[in-house]
Amino acid sequence: MSEPVTLDKPRTRKPEWIRVKAPVSPEYHETRKLMRRLNLNTVCEEAACPNIGECWAQGHATVMILGSICTRACRFCNVATGKPNAVDPLEPENVAIAVAELALSHVVITSVNRDDLDDGGAGHFAKVITSLRHHAPDTTIEVLTPDFLNKDGALEIVIAAGPDVFNHNLETVPRLYHDVRPGARYYQSIRLLDRAKELDPNIFTKSGIMVGLGETRDEVLQLMEDLRTANVDFLTIGQYLQPTPKHIAIDRFVTPDEFKSYERNARGKGFLMVSATPMTRSSYHAGRDFEQLRAARAQAL
Repeated sequence: MSEPVTLDKPRTRKPEWIRVKAPVSPEYHETRKLMRRLNLNTVCEEAACPNIGECWAQGHATVMILGSICTRACRFCNVATGKPNAVDPLEPENVAIAVAELALSHVVITSVNRDDLDDGGAGHFAKVITSLRHHAPDTTIEVLTPDFLNKDGALEIVIAAGPDVFNHNLETVPRLYHDVRPGARYYQSIRLLDRAKELDPNIFTKSGIMVGLGETRDEVLQLMEDLRTANVDFLTIGQYLQPTPKHIAIDRFVTPDEFKSYERNARGKGFLMVSATPMTRSSYHAGRDFEQLRAARAQAL
């Protein structure tokens, strides 16, 4: 069994398959200006996503609503923790304006944890979805939500608003939750995904994990089984990269061949769509993957 995750391991040099280009394209700078003009946050920036240059060059950005300060302190995440600001009532409209200006065919909306709010921010998610339907009716909508601290009725509010994809990340295997995701509960997250499908059997459900944190192969395979028991359609698996020396250290770099093996296993277990590469992130190529997901379901019927 792997040793518990610690913070005091030295930072490991990245292997040759973990390489990204600096964000320098004109499209990147235009996307950044648009987000600033509309006072919007993106998880691309706040979480220091390594794919920001590629995605923003294509005009794709994952919008992070409900502010930029999280009420939790997950030890893998680069988003700031503290007392959040008041919810911006103009945000749903501004998100829709940005999506319309970027002419996105698919958009991902995520958020910080807002455990301070009575509904965990679910109502605000619903307002954003409603505004998007009005301003960008042809855009498909994917939401990547927190667990809403299991607050009564919160998930129901989001699902009733009608997103096309409901995404909630497990992040890691249950044994590592205490070290990696101390404010959350693994089986509560599994139940959230299961309940989303119960509320709307036609919605696509999705979840993602990071590897390289000290998990074993058998633990990852069992996690896949847990997600399939909850009827999750789409699984993403990517390499954990330590944002700063203060965050949890990388246990190891998982090889591309291991990622391919995980993908084969996940497809064998019945996932309609799997993305498993070192640079995979929950929202990476989300629009392209959504089209493949929709095609896979049609083929399966």
